[in-house]
Amino acid sequence: MLDEEEKQVQPIIIVKKKSGHGGHHGGAWKVAYADFVTALMAFFLVMWLVSQSDDIKAAVAGYFNDPVAYGKLKGGEGILPNGPGLRPQIPNLKDEKRLELLRLRQAAEHIREMMKENSDLSDLSDQVEMTLTSRGLKIQLEDKEDEMFFEVGSNNLHPSASKIISIIGTELAGLDNTVVIEGHTDSRQYSGNAYTNWELSADRASAARYILMKNGVTNEQIFGIEGYGDRFPKITENPMDGRNRRVAIIVLIKDAAEDHDMYEIGQQIFE
Repeated sequence: MLDEEEKQVQPIIIVKKKSGHGGHHGGAWKVAYADFVTALMAFFLVMWLVSQSDDIKAAVAGYFNDPVAYGKLKGGEGILPNGPGLRPQIPNLKDEKRLELLRLRQAAEHIREMMKENSDLSDLSDQVEMTLTSRGLKIQLEDKEDEMFFEVGSNNLHPSASKIISIIGTELAGLDNTVVIEGHTDSRQYSGNAYTNWELSADRASAARYILMKNGVTNEQIFGIEGYGDRFPKITENPMDGRNRRVAIIVLIKDAAEDHDMYEIGQQIFE
């Protein structure tokens, strides 16, 4: 039997702690690695953006400014070499109006592309001015002293002008916007008074209308033909400047078509 002294001896409990490399098999390193990969992706994205054109930079900026509007515009399509192209946000406008203007901006870009593909028209690009305004898209064909779109004192179109207006008509035929066509002249006056710059400007606008309709623009799309003679020169300091001789094709947005009143340049949003 155990004596009293042995009974009072307390058992000795030994606790052994396991040591090893358990931390190596934990999740902390995965988080650090994910952060590193994310930073590396961001670095390469920045390097890619720096090497891109201004158009691509503006497209990316435009998407992040208003991704919802761009998604509505083209079903969320991205930026591809032959894609729709994204543009900076148009400020202070309702969504419907902004999207309509963006569609017109895309139409203008497509017209430019089709002109570039035609070798006969490549030298005339500086005579075709396209501007997006608060009314819509304004496309102006401007004369130069050495390169005119109409015969002198006539509404007969030169072949180059007919080709350009045909391209414009093909593009506008795919839209449901209405169109106003304006004719403008310089200040050179006819010697007689039976036929004046008023008639000439209106006849040139009508000649442009005829080509547009031959290429798909419907009669319902034609909102009006307007001849302004020399009343609204583009080069105000020189009314005889050849650039005052021009035809303007204005593709109206819905609001502008409902409230179309008289000639106006419109607030320029971007070129």
